[in-house]
Amino acid sequence: MASGTNKLSDATLRKMIGRESPSDNFYADGDGLSIKVTKSGIMTWLFAYRLGGRETKPQRLRLGNYPDMSLKVARERRDQCRSWLAEGKDPKYQLNLATAETLKPVTVEDALKYWIREYAEDHRANVERHKAQLEKHIYPYIGDLPLSQCETHHWLECFDRMKKEAPVAAGYVFQMSKQALKFCRVRRYAISNVLDDLTIPDVGSKQDKGDRSHTDDEIGQLWQASQQLKFKPYYAAMLRLLVVFGCRSQEVRLSTWSEWDLKKWVWTVPKEHSKGGAKIVRPVPEAMRPFIENLHRQHKDSGLLLGEIKESSAVSAWGRLVWKRLGHVEPWSLHDIRRTFATKLNDLGVAPHVVEQLLGHIMPGVMAVYNLSQYMPEKLVALNMWCERLELLAGEHDNVILLQVRK
Repeated sequence: MASGTNKLSDATLRKMIGRESPSDNFYADGDGLSIKVTKSGIMTWLFAYRLGGRETKPQRLRLGNYPDMSLKVARERRDQCRSWLAEGKDPKYQLNLATAETLKPVTVEDALKYWIREYAEDHRANVERHKAQLEKHIYPYIGDLPLSQCETHHWLECFDRMKKEAPVAAGYVFQMSKQALKFCRVRRYAISNVLDDLTIPDVGSKQDKGDRSHTDDEIGQLWQASQQLKFKPYYAAMLRLLVVFGCRSQEVRLSTWSEWDLKKWVWTVPKEHSKGGAKIVRPVPEAMRPFIENLHRQHKDSGLLLGEIKESSAVSAWGRLVWKRLGHVEPWSLHDIRRTFATKLNDLGVAPHVVEQLLGHIMPGVMAVYNLSQYMPEKLVALNMWCERLELLAGEHDNVILLQVRK
């Protein structure tokens, strides 16, 4: 300990309480800390410092009153102020920030909503799903807790509660929360590291990547069903678009007519609807143009491709049952249609980079930086060829059914 530091003692300070004097007096403790005793006996801790060296004017920062602030706490505040000075920070400003955080701390809900507002709304297509899951599984239980006081076990109670019914969803919400806390930490909005040591298996389950791809007969039946009355118009139209474009269901579900150029026949998915955060440009194959025009006549007043926006949960729930309604032996999801699309186009000889662009995947490596081509002619040839293949497969499915009936 440096000489001349910590000169005061609790015994000395207690004797000064309530003592009146003809004038204000200052008693130094060392390293900038002193206590001011007014004529009426009020005792105030002060920290003296300079921001620019000895040639600058000294400043005094009020830390608190004694005995409300003990000698021990006053010395801790002094040491903190000296640390801020060493980092080139003004102790007065830093102390105000710390006091504000203490009086009105950032809560768990504040932090997650900050991430939603400052990041997710601009970079996540399924931000509404994020909001719904946080409002259901996190905010009611720990949303009001100060983030700095929310321990790992508080979060685990939320994830364990989800895990019983939906382990994959628990892993999804964990991953989202972990990213949100890191975002807040990097931007110095709020600090919490309590999720850093956890992984998805600690809180739930990873989503299976899956390897389900449709057979030719299944995809033919699927194409045929999308044109008939097996499903309600909204879902029939969605299914048809998913099969033709190999797109994500959210790209169709959120699509507006402003994305569709019916003169150049181009569909441009904006980055806010794209999972990868980049726009996706697809030509409309010739066989689909009458269908798109018909949708436009039906829904142009709504501004929406399908006339309404259904919740993602409703679309997912419907998609999980399509295989049963079509009598398929193995289950599949709407996302599996993308795998089928990619597989069939590659089988038809379409170049892999064209398939990847149609899927809306980010090009790998330096291609993403230097190769900005949209390959529109190649995409149009691929989609025209795919539509012809779909009609052929639907016809082959009809022949199979006819043969079964004759037998």
